[in-house]
Amino acid sequence: MNNINLNALRDRAYKTACEHGFHDKELSNEHILCLIISELMEAVEADRKGKQPNIMQFDRGLSYPMNDFKKVYDYCIKGSVAEELADTAIRLLDLAGLRKIEIRDFTEEEIDDSSESCNDETFTESIYAISTIPIRYEYEYGYSLGEQLSSMLLAVFGFAKHLDIDLLWHIEQKMKYNQLREKMHGKKY
Repeated sequence: MNNINLNALRDRAYKTACEHGFHDKELSNEHILCLIISELMEAVEADRKGKQPNIMQFDRGLSYPMNDFKKVYDYCIKGSVAEELADTAIRLLDLAGLRKIEIRDFTEEEIDDSSESCNDETFTESIYAISTIPIRYEYEYGYSLGEQLSSMLLAVFGFAKHLDIDLLWHIEQKMKYNQLREKMHGKKY
């Protein structure tokens, strides 16, 4: 994490979301947080189905024979646990960009601590813990939206590390993919 700037990622995620129409109308924080939680639920479904990315095939597919990023991504990564965690992080970063919230970079020790907190939890228990951060942290600790988003993002990075997922790599790939998609990614909201 030392060489990654979360605010630069935030700016990219927000810019892409704007370019694809996601901020054409004002939406509440609760609306956007619900969409973030929906990404976490998609990660649960991916886990239930055993969907993991095939990164070796992805790398081979980009060079030969397909050489079409979007097609290779769809075949090798789409719908995997790693992709859904990347989507979660991207939506968190986008909301931070929309609300002009600075996200401080996390230390390796913070990510390790967050990862270790998953040791005695099932996959779904860890996802539940992440998805309830906004409500718990607002009412129990009086955390601001920025602190809630930062806490969720740290929890997602820690959970990904616990699962041995290179979340930054998956965020980068998904951001490339999202740039190639149609307005609103073909969805109503």
